[in-house]
Amino acid sequence: MQLTGSIKLINETEVISDKFQKRSFVIVTDEEKYPQEIMIETTQDNVSMLDKFAEGETVTASINIRGRAWESPKDGTTKYFNTIQAWRIEGNTNAAPAPVTASAPAEDLPF
Repeated sequence: MQLTGSIKLINETEVISDKFQKRSFVIVTDEEKYPQEIMIETTQDNVSMLDKFAEGETVTASINIRGRAWESPKDGTTKYFNTIQAWRIEGNTNAAPAPVTASAPAEDLPF
């Protein structure tokens, strides 16, 4: 499944434990009558995928929807949670290029 839209927010990487890290971002969809703000997360080695994108940039995220049940130890009730995980993020080639923010000398810039 894929979601396309502009990046509204990119959060910092969260280190949950020595063996697990995650990073979330929000895409604002633009294909529906009522745009949606969808939070998506990346985990482990995929957190670095977001490094090459900036807020405001249009992207297409390939995603998986994950679900899990959790039973409360206090009262035995069961709650269900969903997660949207990106496994690939691609820049939209039809969109205007993101501004270059480099501190390199002008001769090293790509234009």
